[in-house]
Amino acid sequence: MKTFKYFPNTEKDIKKMLEVVGVKSIDDLFKVVPKSIKKTSNLNLEAPLSEHELRENFNNIASKNKTLEIYRGAGSYDHVTPSIIPYLIRRSEFLTSYTPYQPEISQGTLQYIFEFQTMITRLTGLDVANASMYDGATSTAEAVLLALGHVRRDKVLVSQTVDPKIVSVIKTYARYQDIEVEMIPHEKGQTSLKSIIENDNFGAVVVQNPNYYGLVEDYSGFSDVIHEKGAIFVMNNDPSTLAVIKSPRELGVDIATGDGQPLGIPLSFGGPYVGYMAVDKKLMRKMPGRIVGMTKDVDGKRGFVLTLQAREQHIRRYKATSNICSNQSLMALWVTIYLSLMGPDGLEKVNEISYTNAHYLKEKLLKTGHFEEVFNDNFVKEFVLKAKFDVKKIEKKMLNKGYLFGLPLDDNLVMFAVTEKHSKAKIDKFVEVLEDALR
Repeated sequence: MKTFKYFPNTEKDIKKMLEVVGVKSIDDLFKVVPKSIKKTSNLNLEAPLSEHELRENFNNIASKNKTLEIYRGAGSYDHVTPSIIPYLIRRSEFLTSYTPYQPEISQGTLQYIFEFQTMITRLTGLDVANASMYDGATSTAEAVLLALGHVRRDKVLVSQTVDPKIVSVIKTYARYQDIEVEMIPHEKGQTSLKSIIENDNFGAVVVQNPNYYGLVEDYSGFSDVIHEKGAIFVMNNDPSTLAVIKSPRELGVDIATGDGQPLGIPLSFGGPYVGYMAVDKKLMRKMPGRIVGMTKDVDGKRGFVLTLQAREQHIRRYKATSNICSNQSLMALWVTIYLSLMGPDGLEKVNEISYTNAHYLKEKLLKTGHFEEVFNDNFVKEFVLKAKFDVKKIEKKMLNKGYLFGLPLDDNLVMFAVTEKHSKAKIDKFVEVLEDALR
């Protein structure tokens, strides 16, 4: 049995954990790594490399990356990142900062977190936002725990139009909390209000807007029905679209969640991103994480402090609202700088250009005769079409030509995403290359 010097677990602890997982030894945990990867990785871990050799090795690996033009979204979007953001974010006072336990030496960090919270409340229209979460999926799952804990029920309804990745995280949370997750069907991409009306004894309803298929759903009447049932209304949003669509507050939502990635954060191979959560003031004291507040010091000068700290480092563990103990404050700063640069007008413009480009691409693709319309509804920057060809085969061909094709879904459906980065000339070229690949 292997043990590790700095791990507090005894051999008995480790043996018990391995039994629960279903393996005999720690080495067995790595059997899932394919042999092909082990053979082709060319990692010589035994021979130490000099600094020069190490840098050269990294450069050789990096040179194998391809630069692609991206027409795929599904939760992560290729928006423009103003160059000033990475320049500011790399300053040492930001890059090395940690949890601001001591406000007297953490005013800078506390202030930008406060600004982040303020901007999120303005986008969502809700009363209070916390100091960021890991990502959009975990923030939505945490919202479910918050909601069910508040109404003291153990059943949540989740729309089928919610991103499957988010649903998967919710189900993972639910599994260990004895929470029942029931899916709400959709009718042509619109969440079924009738299914909610006919259901009972649930504590929360989770929807998404724009939904997974890119559609801006009509949630008129949802709030009244959900609240009449004594439940909490949870909505996951792409925050960038809140500049042009109805806010969660306008739709009667109690908890708004989502991922800040569309607010200027690069794709970065999937992360790190930043989640957000905003709530109606009645739920403020049950929010996970912490909240930064503005106050005045003994001299009457403005200052910032951690106002609510319902984390297990600060209070008794059994009273903590969540075991989400850290956050993504560096990425929250990224979002804060982006929103400061763009302002309301800039954010509207981004959506206007994305909307125009996305609708232009949809029309061009339909005109090729290789696609059929699926949802004839409102969308901002993402839409679904049904392909009349082998999607997987074409996806590979387009990848070789420098394009990340739309996301293949079930039943030969393809989901495309277009942002302000896609000019009409680029779209025309993409369609031209696609038609060539289909010949």
